[in-house]
Parts: sequence; structure tokens; C-alpha cells
Amino acid sequence: MEAELPAVTKEPFDFDTPVDRKQSDSAKWQDDADILPMWIADMDFRTAPAVIAALEARVAHRVFGYPTPDSAYFEAIAGWFARRHGVHLRQDSIIPMIGVAPAIQTILRALCAPGDGVIVQPPVYNRFLSAMNHVGCRRIDNPLVLRNNRYEMDFADLERKAASPQARMLLLCNPHNPGGRVWTRAELEQVARICARHEVMVVSDEIHGDLAFCAHPFTPFAALDDDTAPSYITCTGAGKAFNVSGLQNAFVVAGDPQLRVRLQEAMTADQIRDLNPMGLVATTAAYREGEGWLGALVAYLESNYRLVRQAFAERLPHIGVIDQEGTYLAWLDCRKLEPSSETLAARLVHEVGVQVTPGSIYGVEGEGFLRANFACPRSRLEDGLDRLIRGLSNSRS
Repeated sequence: MEAELPAVTKEPFDFDTPVDRKQSDSAKWQDDADILPMWIADMDFRTAPAVIAALEARVAHRVFGYPTPDSAYFEAIAGWFARRHGVHLRQDSIIPMIGVAPAIQTILRALCAPGDGVIVQPPVYNRFLSAMNHVGCRRIDNPLVLRNNRYEMDFADLERKAASPQARMLLLCNPHNPGGRVWTRAELEQVARICARHEVMVVSDEIHGDLAFCAHPFTPFAALDDDTAPSYITCTGAGKAFNVSGLQNAFVVAGDPQLRVRLQEAMTADQIRDLNPMGLVATTAAYREGEGWLGALVAYLESNYRLVRQAFAERLPHIGVIDQEGTYLAWLDCRKLEPSSETLAARLVHEVGVQVTPGSIYGVEGEGFLRANFACPRSRLEDGLDRLIRGLSNSRS
């Protein structure tokens, strides 16, 4: 269904007014009413007005049969990449599907045999690790190095790991979750050279790419020079940046035609290409009309991040807040405290009513860390920080 997007009233964007999500179907807000959730990666903000208007117009049509992406959808994605990132995507390289996590599992199943080695860079998104387990891939760790409160890649180790005859693929998190790095072009070019040299395919999860902070421009892997880049696949979508993940629409970009056919066949077999009409509408509207809202959102998130750093520096300085360049997920260094991250997270729920994610789910390198979501109105964040600091103050160092 292709139609003109409705006009949106020009007004300031409101990120300060709390939205009551307790009576909705939100996975984030299903626990006890006294528990403040700062765990799962979705935001407590209404999505962009342009997206809301487009969804309301689609609902008014009152027919919700099986959809297929129209030309406006592909044009919106291609236009967004060109304007925002200087990347010119062929529209036929875009494969719509329901989400990045299921896409990664399908890609592993389609392109790796059981026992093939897949390189990951822990601490890293836990769904990478579970997908590899489901498919039967052999995990090859290239741990990130925490230096001067900021994560870096260990390129010498990556070279060794990529040279392994079993190494088939690198799962890249760009920007990095949970470490908060927005990898620079120079870093990505070094990854590309190493992987090309050893014929290791790169699968780049870029779902947080549009949440890079202003001083740290995001570089898609597809922006690298085709002459030096290895074979690669990009997995991304509007879900995180525009808070529409529940509408289940994302897409994979694969430039190589033969690779694209393999992926399309595998995704069809896994039934992850059965799309939601609302997701198609939301993605189109976000990429055509949502840029102003996104700029205001990122500025608000950066301000929230500064508040997180300030609160811990002033009230609990022995808990480190890792330097962050994007996303809305603070990575808290609690290694000076005695309990494990899992025990610490459970105590925070029980003692002060705040729920965060234990770092251990991101690999052993995440032990001693907690991940806290700060994508919420300022008043709610202040409440969450107060609970966190009180709860962590009660733990022995």
C-alpha cells in the first residue's frame, strides 16, 4: 500500500513527559509495579510524530492482509543511507525481514556448517552467543581490551584468530553493545583488511548505528572501499533508533547477488520474511520524515549519559562508567564490588527496586559489569540513578 505520508504538525519534541507503560503489553514493564526497569534495550519515549501519523493513517485503512514492501519502502531506506551515511545502496541489495537477531541466526545456519569457527568480540551482545550455540558453530573469542576506560579492538589477536583454518565469519557489533564504542573508519578498515586477507566474512549488526553521539560519526561497514573489503552482510533497521522494535521490521543488505539469493532462500525457509504491515509503514515514515526527531533524541540521550557519569562521579566514584560514544546503554564497572554481576543485579531488584542486566550474559569478559538503560525521561532516570547508587553503596568493595 503506497500513499503520501500525512502532514505532521511542527512542534518541539517532548522527551521529558513520562509515558505510563505499566498497563501496556511492554515486556520491559511486566514486573512488579514498584520495580523500575533499566534493562531491555527499548526506550520509554513515544516514537517520532511522523511515524505515529503514518501508523494512524494505515490503521484508518482498516484492512490488514498480508503485506509486501512497496517502492517507497526501498526508496526510503536507500535515501536514508545516502543522506545520513554517504552510502549508496542498490535497492535490490535490501532484504526485508522481521528482526536482526533472527536474521543473524539464519545467516549462521545458511553460511556455516556445524563446527565452523565464528569470531566474536566479547563482552558482546548475548544473542550472538546464543545463535552460535543453536547452530553449532565453534566460538572463537577476540576479546576487546579495556584501556583508559574505553574499549579497543585487539587487532594482533584478531589476525591470529582469523588465520585459523576453522574461522569462517566475524560477527561485528557496530556500534558495540554493551561496550558503547562507535568504531571509527580506520578501525573498520583494519578489520576489513584482516578479514579479507584470511577470507573471513563479516556480518555487521548495525541496529544501533543511528544512535551514535554527535562527536562520534557512525561508519557503516558498507561505506568501506569495495576493493579492500571482505565479503560482508549488514543487519540493521529503524527499530532501536525510532523505538519501533515491536513492529518487527528490519533488513539485511547483501551486495553480492549470489550471496543474496542464498540468504533470501534461507530466510524464506526459516519464515522470517513474513512481514508486519505496520513495520513497513513505520520504517518508511521514519526514514523519510524522522530525521529532525532523531537529532533531538540523540541530543537528549547524550545529556542523559552525562547525568549518569556525573551522578556516579559525585556519589559513588569507585563505580566506573565506561566511556560511551553511542547507544543508550550505560556499562557500569562494578569490579571493585565483591558479588558477581548476577548476584548484584538480583540484589538491586530485591533491595532498591531497580532492574539492570548482569554483564556476565555478554561473556566472561562482562563479569563484574552491569548494563543500565538510560533512554527515559530525565525524572525517571534520576529516580533510577538514586536507586542504583543506594543499592550499590550497600555492596561491599
